[in-house]
Amino acid sequence: MLSSRAPALCTALRRAAPGGLASLHSSAQRWRAARVAVVREACVCLVVFRGGAEVQMYAPDVPQMHVIDHSKGQPAEAESRNVLVESARIARGKITSLAKLTTADHDAVIFPGGFGAAKNLSTFAVDGKDCKVNREVERVLKDFHKAGKPIGLCCISPVLAAKVLSGAEVTVGHEEEEGGKWPYAGTAGAIKELGAKHCVKEVTISFPAHVDTKNKVVTTPAFMCETALHHIFDGIGAMVKNVLKLTGK
Repeated sequence: MLSSRAPALCTALRRAAPGGLASLHSSAQRWRAARVAVVREACVCLVVFRGGAEVQMYAPDVPQMHVIDHSKGQPAEAESRNVLVESARIARGKITSLAKLTTADHDAVIFPGGFGAAKNLSTFAVDGKDCKVNREVERVLKDFHKAGKPIGLCCISPVLAAKVLSGAEVTVGHEEEEGGKWPYAGTAGAIKELGAKHCVKEVTISFPAHVDTKNKVVTTPAFMCETALHHIFDGIGAMVKNVLKLTGK
């Protein structure tokens, strides 16, 4: 989970989302903003709202893999928490069980990633390429893909698409650690073993997000890279911008 990095994610997406769409109107027609479902990372809702989209937060109603005591940087063995309950705390209660997410209600879905995607939305943190994806997460990915509606993923969450959507093109950045700049570079190898195509991308500079136009999957490395936060902001913003563009709204 990236709760400690949520403000950074917010700022990045706020910069990138096209502004003013919700306010456009005339006597003959009123534009309808894109409806975007966001799974687990609450902060994105603030950004998407400002970008002129309607957002609804979702999270699976399952136990967390473990609870981290961030003051010690290790699991709190005696504690247990529920993913939906914790997500509701971050989202200020405005959240729905992932089981209720349907393509009929939304134009796109975004999985912002973080360790929660590798531990609670899947078992990738433990099982790597042999991971299992949460049943509802798998359903949502397949449903949006079948409906031809865009899917955005960043940080570690592109592994979800690699596992569920056969032949998808995704990026988690570079495929070599490069002296520690890309500490999770091994993820690219797991993605290829899952049958997906990994596309090497920078966090920012030019075209920091990869757009798989065939599958309508948009990905960006984000915190997979050890770099300045403003570079990560730009990459995440590019991902959101391309997802909204693919909705056609």
